[in-house]
Amino acid sequence: MTVLEDRTIMAERIEELTLDDMFAWLERSHVPEGIKVEIVRGAVYMSPQRQTHWEIILDIVEQLRTRYPRQRTASDVRIDFPGHLNGFASDVAAFKEGARKDAKGRWRYQDVEFVAEVISKDTAANDYGPKLETYAAAGVPVYVIADPYTGECHVHTRPKDGRYRADLTFDFGDEIDLTDTPVGIKLATNEFPREQQGGAADAGTAAGTS
Repeated sequence: MTVLEDRTIMAERIEELTLDDMFAWLERSHVPEGIKVEIVRGAVYMSPQRQTHWEIILDIVEQLRTRYPRQRTASDVRIDFPGHLNGFASDVAAFKEGARKDAKGRWRYQDVEFVAEVISKDTAANDYGPKLETYAAAGVPVYVIADPYTGECHVHTRPKDGRYRADLTFDFGDEIDLTDTPVGIKLATNEFPREQQGGAADAGTAAGTS
C-alpha cells in the first residue's frame, strides 16, 4: 500500500481512529528528521524547528535541571492529553516527583507539572488556543508560552474548572518567579533570542482534521 492510499484510508476513517493508529500511520509516512509532529484535536501538525526555537527550549531545560533530574524532563515527546485525539509533543515538559511511565512507556499527563511551548508562526494558534485549553483542563500547574516574535512570555497558572485563573505577561529579559508553584524556581529570560518579524514563516501544516 502506498503512503497516498494509506492517507486516503486514514481520512475516510478519521472518526474511528485512535491516537495510536494515527501515530502508527505517521511512522509509516517517514516524516523527515527535524520536523516536529503532533496531533491536536485530531489534526496532524508538522513544523520544522528553527534555531531560535531550539535555543529557547534548551535554555528552559537547563534552568529546570536545577530542580528536576534529567529523567523527569522531556522535549518533543508524545504525551496524550484529555479531549478528542490530543497527542501533544510539548516543547518542554517536566514531571512531578514519583512520576512513572505507563505500560506503553509514555508519560501520563496527570504527572506533568510544567509545560512550555515556543511559538512557531504557523502553529501559534494551537499554543494560544487548543493547547492552552487542554493544559488547563488537564490541570497542568504551569504553562509558559515563549513568543520570540513578540519577545514576550505568557505564564498561565492556577488551573481550576478547565481554565487557568492566573495569567501574566513578561518581556524577554524579565525574571519569571515560579517559586509559589510546584516548579519552585525563578525562570530567567534574558538570554531568550528574538525572531525577526519579517523572517520566513515556519512551514507548519495540518495534515488531517477530525
